Amino acid sequence: MNLKHFIISLWTAFCAALLTVGTAHAQLEIDITKGNIDPTPIAVPSFLGTDTQTRELGQQIAEVIRADLERSGLFKSLNPASFLETQTNIDYQPTFADWRVIKAEALVSGRIVKESPTKIRVEFRLWDIFAGSQLAGLRFATTPDNWRRTAHKASDAIYKSLTGEEGYFDSRIVFIDETGPKTNRKKRLAIMDQDGHAPQYLLAGSDLVLTPRFSPSSQKITFMSYENITPHVYLLDIETGRRELLGNFPGMTFAPRFSHDGNQLIMAMEGKSANSDIYIMDLRSRSTTRLTTDPSIDVSASFSPDGRKIVFNSDRGGSPQLYTMNADGTNKKRISFGKGRYNSPVWSPRGDKIAFVKSGGGKFSISVMDPDGSNERQLTESFSEEGPTWSPNGRVIIFSRETKGVNGYNTVWSVDLTGQNLRKVETPGKASDPAWSPLLP
Repeated sequence: MNLKHFIISLWTAFCAALLTVGTAHAQLEIDITKGNIDPTPIAVPSFLGTDTQTRELGQQIAEVIRADLERSGLFKSLNPASFLETQTNIDYQPTFADWRVIKAEALVSGRIVKESPTKIRVEFRLWDIFAGSQLAGLRFATTPDNWRRTAHKASDAIYKSLTGEEGYFDSRIVFIDETGPKTNRKKRLAIMDQDGHAPQYLLAGSDLVLTPRFSPSSQKITFMSYENITPHVYLLDIETGRRELLGNFPGMTFAPRFSHDGNQLIMAMEGKSANSDIYIMDLRSRSTTRLTTDPSIDVSASFSPDGRKIVFNSDRGGSPQLYTMNADGTNKKRISFGKGRYNSPVWSPRGDKIAFVKSGGGKFSISVMDPDGSNERQLTESFSEEGPTWSPNGRVIIFSRETKGVNGYNTVWSVDLTGQNLRKVETPGKASDPAWSPLLP
């Protein structure tokens, strides 16, 4: 995928010149802070086109937008068969009364214009049905084969207009594709769009790989590979395919993860006494700094989005619990005190929550808490869950779930912060260890 082919321009001046209705503050607002949210009914007709190709693309783009918004749990995409009005020109306001009859609260009107054999222009408007006003208008210039990204970009714009927060649809998920029986499973590094489309392998070989993690500042990932028996940490540029070994460490290394700015890696390394400590590697100088020296096992470290704090897992208190410390390793503080074992913490990109895996009583759960350990809340529970990772906007968590038994297998799931929107994420086959990319450039 060539990320440099995409041009987006705000359409505000164009829309203002054509509209006869005002763009006053909308009455339609979605309060995403509530624990239970009734999905907002939204109508997304097929985008208009001028020939067979653009009409087909218009239908496909509308289908992707409906699916994106529906999957968020915040919207209910209305069935096109229920639409009373058939729009023929998006330059004029819709018949709002017809959309109120079917209980639509928002409407997306769009069209596709072919500017050349290799270039199309995609335009859409978002309407508040009850206020009778336009909320947003955007124009995208792109190539016909890039229509799916165009649809995700439109979904992000709609999501932001209606919720006030950034969307997450124009992003990708890297994961471990698993094949073979449980006792001899092959694990390969793969990537796909956030909705499960366009899956592909990132490495040519079939060597065992684990814990892929995205850089928050670029389309690069770090991962562990067992291609030389001993695990090593690698850096992979997704766009160029260039892979780089990040150090031949003397002991085992675990779960490398990027810093907030992408310039450092934080990881656990095992010493001679078989315990592990937290280290930071500077990716520019390749120097490493040790942050913990406790005789316990310290693993699974994650930076706060401002880079000032680190959350990690340690059994220094007798059982695996969560701790925070300053980025230089000072001021270590335990933040988890509930029953059970706490593992795999990861800081939200918004900075307001820490997601983690909690286990006890033969069950595992994906849970969240505030950075000081307060407001702990369980979102999911099953036989086995692991590897939580956040969407770019910090509202959704994806993780892997294993089924019980000798033939158990892993699948990828998502859940939002309400805990009410639990969904299986489509993957080509068995899959584990997902990690979400930042929004694509």
